[in-house]
Amino acid sequence: MWKNIRVACLLAVLLIVAVNAYRDQNQDWNQPINILLHPINADGSVAAQRYIQQLQQDDFTEVKYYLGKNSQQYRGQSSYFMVQLGRELYQVPPKMSEQPSILNNILWSLKFRFYAWKQHQAVDGSPSLTLYLNYYDPKQVKQLKHSTALERGRIASVNLFASQKQAQQNNVVLVHELLHGFGATDKYHLNTGEPIFPIGYAQADKQPLYPQTEAEIMGGSIPLSEHKSKMPNDLEQTVISVLTAQEIGWIK
Repeated sequence: MWKNIRVACLLAVLLIVAVNAYRDQNQDWNQPINILLHPINADGSVAAQRYIQQLQQDDFTEVKYYLGKNSQQYRGQSSYFMVQLGRELYQVPPKMSEQPSILNNILWSLKFRFYAWKQHQAVDGSPSLTLYLNYYDPKQVKQLKHSTALERGRIASVNLFASQKQAQQNNVVLVHELLHGFGATDKYHLNTGEPIFPIGYAQADKQPLYPQTEAEIMGGSIPLSEHKSKMPNDLEQTVISVLTAQEIGWIK
């Protein structure tokens, strides 16, 4: 009898895992998409704390508009996005190992999922995607490490500058990681950071090819020449390509 109960419990757990995995990889874009943002003072600086305290939900209106406009373009109708500024958190998400390997990536993934589980509270509801926004004082940290996201789990750790001057570029990074959470892949060379031609170019058929004037959002930067690019100033200088739209399910 007890053996049957244990088997039944195991099957129930496996079913829940399977359902969640299917949900994570098959977003229903006809349903409201609730994106939850948790700010974090990642370097413990006064500047980052001051920046977090003045954050408003309206600071992310551009993100909501950008996603709605692009979903309208590809789906023929706009998905309904809600971008919610959640409570400040006081523990930084686990960081990926500086020596990447399959084992290290698996361990980081498990730690990140456990972190997200510990931080979640009933007041958070059931967000479609949760982003942990790690803010750094730009006077102390000159270059941010790569942000990371998990499609299975719909969570992302996003490294940003605590500066109003960087707010528009912060939104570019935020949307890049957000789309990772829905299944979009990177379209730049991991060793150089340069966009991959043609999939990482917003204007792959432009003549002459360089300089480009926009960035493919998952390519990350605007190609100025074959080996030189720059980060877009804001989301208006980026596009979501057909391939990225297919990856996240806007095109079947």
